[in-house]
Amino acid sequence: MAWIFFTLLAAFMQTGRNALQSKLSSSVSTSGVTLARFLFASPIAAVYLFTLYVFSPQAIPDFSLTFLVYVGIAACLQILATALMVVLFKQKNFAIGAGLAKSEALVAGVIGMLFFGSQLSVLGWGGILLGTLAIFMLSGLLKKDSFSVRTVFIGLACGTSFALTSLYVREASLALDLPFPHKAAWVLVWVLCVQTVLLLIYIAYKEPHTFVQLKAHKKLTLATSFTSCIGSIGWFSAMSLQYVAYVKTLGQIEVLFTIFLSTFWLKQRVKRNELIGLLLISIAAILVMWQ
Repeated sequence: MAWIFFTLLAAFMQTGRNALQSKLSSSVSTSGVTLARFLFASPIAAVYLFTLYVFSPQAIPDFSLTFLVYVGIAACLQILATALMVVLFKQKNFAIGAGLAKSEALVAGVIGMLFFGSQLSVLGWGGILLGTLAIFMLSGLLKKDSFSVRTVFIGLACGTSFALTSLYVREASLALDLPFPHKAAWVLVWVLCVQTVLLLIYIAYKEPHTFVQLKAHKKLTLATSFTSCIGSIGWFSAMSLQYVAYVKTLGQIEVLFTIFLSTFWLKQRVKRNELIGLLLISIAAILVMWQ
């Protein structure tokens, strides 16, 4: 039953990271908040990888060009996805931004069918339609003169970027001849290192003042990196112990964590239609994962 612990840990940490990024976004630029997710995560991931090798020694893998290409694409897509999520936080409140980003599971189902030969069941298509309705609901469709096409577009773009990130991370993992926990850890370390270097170069060239902003909020930045990395370790660990469908289904408890944090920590009131939309996103993701 260890996979249940790791899944709950991942969902809780991911919710905490989203809340921290939402809080940080009020005083730090979008690129700075994105960097905060990765800045201190690499050393933590490296310690995790080292611990795996201590308890279960394996050969150092051959990092082929194919592997490096997959890692590079995944790293860039996750940077884009994180930046789009921060933009969502600036447009809507924390709960709605996180809910729109949950379109990842729905988009992954469509992309899998179109490009990877996956066949969606009636239940799966029902999840996609339900999720689309929820996304429009969260964007204000049911409120007169409050519908935002821009918010819908950003939310879908964010979910698509996260979905593609997951697909390329999986491809990078499959390119390594190692047991799942080890190759997943190697991918995590590589992706985090690439993301950190790319963002540091970009910010140093384009937005050097962002470093001052992050330094002024160093505790919040460290907490964001820590929760992000532990969350990633939790997902990978759970998926090494149990079927992905079970892990993803249980992981939808993140929506409840999101509502709880939004209400009791960030002091943001979740309205009834927003609550319904968030719950529909959760149900839709479950339907797609179980199809």
